[in-house]
Amino acid sequence: MDYLKVNDLTFYYGQEPVLQNVSYRIAAGEFVILTGENGAAKSTLLKCSLGILHPAKGKVVRSKINNAGQPLVTGYIPQQISSFNAGFPSTVLELVASGRYPRGHWFKRLDEEDLEIVRSALEALDVWELRKRRIGELSGGQKQRISLARILATDPDLYVLDEPTTGMDEDSRNRLYQLLKKKTTEEDKAVLMVTHDHEDGLSWADRHLHLVRKEGAEWRSFHMTSCKELS
Repeated sequence: MDYLKVNDLTFYYGQEPVLQNVSYRIAAGEFVILTGENGAAKSTLLKCSLGILHPAKGKVVRSKINNAGQPLVTGYIPQQISSFNAGFPSTVLELVASGRYPRGHWFKRLDEEDLEIVRSALEALDVWELRKRRIGELSGGQKQRISLARILATDPDLYVLDEPTTGMDEDSRNRLYQLLKKKTTEEDKAVLMVTHDHEDGLSWADRHLHLVRKEGAEWRSFHMTSCKELS
């Protein structure tokens, strides 16, 4: 079942085309890596795919339901989400726990199951010991992992992650890749992740999407290469 399907998408900034004729899909149970040179409009493609930006042409279809027939939940991490200022008032535990609140129910009392999911998310990213710290006091890499823990706590069906491993060391990156792979293979989740860690990430991915410049086109015009199935 396709959770996200993009067909012939083109997007302009002003008069300048930054994406042309891009097509791809993300299905339940897939871990898909998206790469491309600097300036290849990878973040723009994610935003168009999620409806944050509106393409000049093309069609984006996001499934309304998951494989279980329930409303599809999407978890999105943009670039630089870890840029909290030093005065950010929340503790790590409070921020991650907020991922368990249903939309419009910010004062819901979390039950034991919610609290266990929050704890598991923090432990999975090796940040449980930071739970009482203020977000603004953390390093960039720690903030990135906390942001990811909050997404894990929401338990989305579709993960859309824009360079989530920024600031992480190799061990932390590999733990995240292993966790996301488990989400797709054992829980039938779908993952679309932008990364520069090609060698690390590709060994875990089911498919690799790569944005490249079209031959003979202006330097900011790109298309999607065919998907490479990985063994």
